[in-house]
Amino acid sequence: MTTTQFYGASSLDGFIATPDHDLDWLLQFGEIEGSSYPDFIRNVGALAMGSHTYEWMLKHAIDAGQPWPYTQPTWVFSTRTLRSIAGADVRFVRGDVRPVHQAMVQAAAGRNVWVVGGGGLEGQFDDAGLLDELIVQVAPVTLGAGTPLFPRRVVQPPLQLQSVTTLGGVFAELRYRVPPRSDR
Repeated sequence: MTTTQFYGASSLDGFIATPDHDLDWLLQFGEIEGSSYPDFIRNVGALAMGSHTYEWMLKHAIDAGQPWPYTQPTWVFSTRTLRSIAGADVRFVRGDVRPVHQAMVQAAAGRNVWVVGGGGLEGQFDDAGLLDELIVQVAPVTLGAGTPLFPRRVVQPPLQLQSVTTLGGVFAELRYRVPPRSDR
């Protein structure tokens, strides 16, 4: 069964990027010993990405001469026209996430859908009742402002903690199940 997951890092005060979309606060840690990413990505069959995350990838990976890091099809949600990457299976979409999610689940062929970056995008998946799980690596830094991890109010029912794992003596990885809500 396909699970739709957010997987990413957050500052201790709940931000995934600085106000100018910078990630240097996170990159300072380098490769983290015991990271769950290798196991996580093996189970991903399709990606949903926000436009700011995609533009960050263009600037910091592709423009720096690195290849596109994903073999899975990637849907980039944006209201703007963005440049494509030769040889990468990147599909640009806009609007309601529900019909696109159906295409992603089909392409994932039984593996998971990863909502990459973009607190607003993961919020849209949650609003549509499509987000099943949050996997967050909490870093020992505070940013004071920026892109919030989850720009939605989730109170009733609360997220359900599944596990807490220490990664490399630096990060705390929190895994939450997103329960169905009656207000959808």
